[in-house]
Amino acid sequence: MVQKPTFMKTIVAVALASIMLSACSGPKTTAPRAPHYPPARRDRIVTSYFGTRVPAPYRWMENMKSPALHRWVSAENAMTNAYLAKIPVRSWIRRRLTELSNYPRQSTPDQVAGPRIFFRRNSGLQNQSVLYVQDSRTVKPRVLLDPNKLSPNGSIALAGVEPSPDGKYLAYALSKGGSDWQTIHVMDVATGKTLPHAIRWVKFSNIAWTRGNDGFFYSRYPRPPKNNRINDRVVDQQLYFHALGTPQSADKLIYRRPDLPRWIIEGQVSENGRYLFVTLVNGTSVRNELYVANLGNPRHPDVTARLRPLYTRNDAEYALVGVHGRTVYLLTTLGAPRGRIVAASLYAPAPARWRTVVPQGKGVIQAAALAGGRLLVDSQVVATSRLTLYALSGKRLRSLVLPTLGTVTSVSARMDSDAIYYGFTSFLYPKRIYHYDLRSGATETVFKPALSFDASPYETRQVFYRSKDGTRVPMFIVSARDVKLDGRNPTVLYGYGGFDITLTPYFNPMLPVWLELGGVYAVPNLRGGGAYGQKWHHAGMLGNKQNVFNDFAWAAKYLIARGYTSSKRLAIQGYSNGGLLTGASITERPTVFGAAYIGHGVLDMLRYQDFSGGALWAPEYGLSSNPKAFKWLDAYSPLQNIKQGTCYPPTLITTSWDDDRVVPMHEFKFTAALQHAQGCANPVLLRTTGATSHIYMPLDKQIAQTADVWSFEAYNLGVKTVPAARTAAGAAATPKSPSAR
Repeated sequence: MVQKPTFMKTIVAVALASIMLSACSGPKTTAPRAPHYPPARRDRIVTSYFGTRVPAPYRWMENMKSPALHRWVSAENAMTNAYLAKIPVRSWIRRRLTELSNYPRQSTPDQVAGPRIFFRRNSGLQNQSVLYVQDSRTVKPRVLLDPNKLSPNGSIALAGVEPSPDGKYLAYALSKGGSDWQTIHVMDVATGKTLPHAIRWVKFSNIAWTRGNDGFFYSRYPRPPKNNRINDRVVDQQLYFHALGTPQSADKLIYRRPDLPRWIIEGQVSENGRYLFVTLVNGTSVRNELYVANLGNPRHPDVTARLRPLYTRNDAEYALVGVHGRTVYLLTTLGAPRGRIVAASLYAPAPARWRTVVPQGKGVIQAAALAGGRLLVDSQVVATSRLTLYALSGKRLRSLVLPTLGTVTSVSARMDSDAIYYGFTSFLYPKRIYHYDLRSGATETVFKPALSFDASPYETRQVFYRSKDGTRVPMFIVSARDVKLDGRNPTVLYGYGGFDITLTPYFNPMLPVWLELGGVYAVPNLRGGGAYGQKWHHAGMLGNKQNVFNDFAWAAKYLIARGYTSSKRLAIQGYSNGGLLTGASITERPTVFGAAYIGHGVLDMLRYQDFSGGALWAPEYGLSSNPKAFKWLDAYSPLQNIKQGTCYPPTLITTSWDDDRVVPMHEFKFTAALQHAQGCANPVLLRTTGATSHIYMPLDKQIAQTADVWSFEAYNLGVKTVPAARTAAGAAATPKSPSAR
């Protein structure tokens, strides 16, 4: 598979792909009277930060076991459900969303050294996609693992799968409610039987098999306290090797760094099985250290071979692309903030001796892989994908022509295979899977879903606007081709702005629903993301975080000035770090937006680091224990910047009891504080689920929550009626099949 640059970048991307479903909006109506909010106790706790006294009246909400907290959340849910039940368009949105979600979906095939390929497929409304195996390209796939049979309500998630190098075994990770805590099991692919000895307390880990299929490397934490597995801080991740047929207690400790308890440790085995690479990264930083061990005979590896350092200055990204002979190919940002591919000797790895294979270019290199003796590079030019094939010498061979303005979702390639598989999607049509043959240069479509939505009346445009300081920011706008620029269109502005993540065109079945309601959808690529590489990222992190909020506000100003919408008809959406964005947006500029959605947002910036994996985000945000960082965190932290008596826009806030990444205390405290301060009748509602997590929600719950979020915003933007008529069926706009050039 194409190697992704960092652990956190991948998991955040997964989260965005699934949760962007839950965010959009519509035009404005007469609001009902302000809800009678459930009372929430306010304490007199005050914390002093370097002489600044900060009240913390809802500190008690950090106790997940508090009976008073559970009663309050139940009362909030009851109030929210009663409010949502009265929204006229809610039932239509949910029916139409269910209809548009009912289409077949398939993942990009995962290739192994043998003829087998593995992939996931969803027939339409299955809560989770089913894992299939195909013993060769010419035989019919068979079901290998159906996660829908593991729990009747989808509460057990199939979190990840990794076949052994020859496809004989499959390691698969399960998690309760989609928690970041995972348990790894191993299955015999031929028989479908699961082997004994599960691997527990795994979090933020990949699975790296040895070439001999005798076991794999994985990362785990010490066992957390039984009564506090959601909130408890995670420290001291360690890399282990698990040998098949042995209990976890016999696993070999490979690497740990007790001097760096907050750092992430990840192991990767080269495709030829000879080398173990260990990446050490400071939480969500895009910089890392890199180590290597020579495992010797790939069929009988020495898994305890000594690790030796390759790059330990923590000054750039050093991501493994692949190994050919004694040459390692790396994706690095050293001297190249948009990324470059270099070749280095494993035994003389100094940067001064590197050979640049693919230099930094106009686009940002996202990932790369060795493919059939060549190099395949996945890059993005202003948030749209490119796939380019190079010789190992660096000679550019050709581009793989992509269908339209869109996103390469994933790539599967191997050094020992002439087959490349990749997925491609855009705002207006769902993911398709393509196969590219390196020998013939031919491309064929191997999977194309049908959808009951006619995309031809709609278009995606990319525009550029100036932010507060004059910085030019790109933004996608999806709307009807004949949209009237009269300031009356219900419009949703979705943003993220952090962790080097780029928001690219991606299909979401809620988007057609919104378009059919007459809506406009806008997605800016704010600073803090990765649209222009590391300089763009650095311009929106740490002390520069205010740039992100300004970029978002000026995107709103652009949409209003160009006549797409008005403040009363403009809703904002954000999830996770994007929830921080929307939380800060309404506390900084409460009159600019007509409605807001805050999904699982990081809202207490002074205490986020004290819970679960929150401290891993310190490289992005800074810590309130640092006097310099405290000043910028306190200046924008949504919780600490709520002002009594201010009229905040209608706001819906979502979380889950089982979110062990952005723990629910953020949403609980922010909701209580915002309700207490609200100076007008605009509703502030909390929707809390269970048996779901930060990045996982079974499809039936996704549909229910998405319909609620969009209905809430549509109602408060003035959407009162459903479309009088629409095309009952029709395939999504069909892009031309790509071909090589």
